[in-house]
Amino acid sequence: MILTAEFTLKYKVYISIMNHKNRLYSVLFNKCPRCGEGDFFITKSAYSKNFDKMHKHCPNCGENLVPEPGFYQGALYMSYAFYVAFMVTYFLIYVNFFEQYLDYFLYSIIPVLILLTPLFYRLARRSWLALFIKPENENVRH
Repeated sequence: MILTAEFTLKYKVYISIMNHKNRLYSVLFNKCPRCGEGDFFITKSAYSKNFDKMHKHCPNCGENLVPEPGFYQGALYMSYAFYVAFMVTYFLIYVNFFEQYLDYFLYSIIPVLILLTPLFYRLARRSWLALFIKPENENVRH
């Protein structure tokens, strides 16, 4: 099988995104932003009873996941940005594809946002911490 340059490029991009030492990977897959292996939240699902319980330190590398009191207040702004982005996208889809049912947009947006609250809560916290903690580089030699 001959690999084309386009396929090879797509494969390399996919591998670099899914590398465990990557901020995007840690945010999307509930992992420590430093090592990319330890879990950030105690439960895997955003829809479990203890969806908001976090580890104080990474179970794998020991990184402090709660740097200081009030650190995650900045995550409120990240959460707000996720909500706004979602609502604008949701609205544009409704306007472009379901214009005759635009009233249903108003009825559906509140339940949808309530259902997405735990997901955005967790995503905002992981994103906020990933901005401040640099992933460890596996190629660095001491």
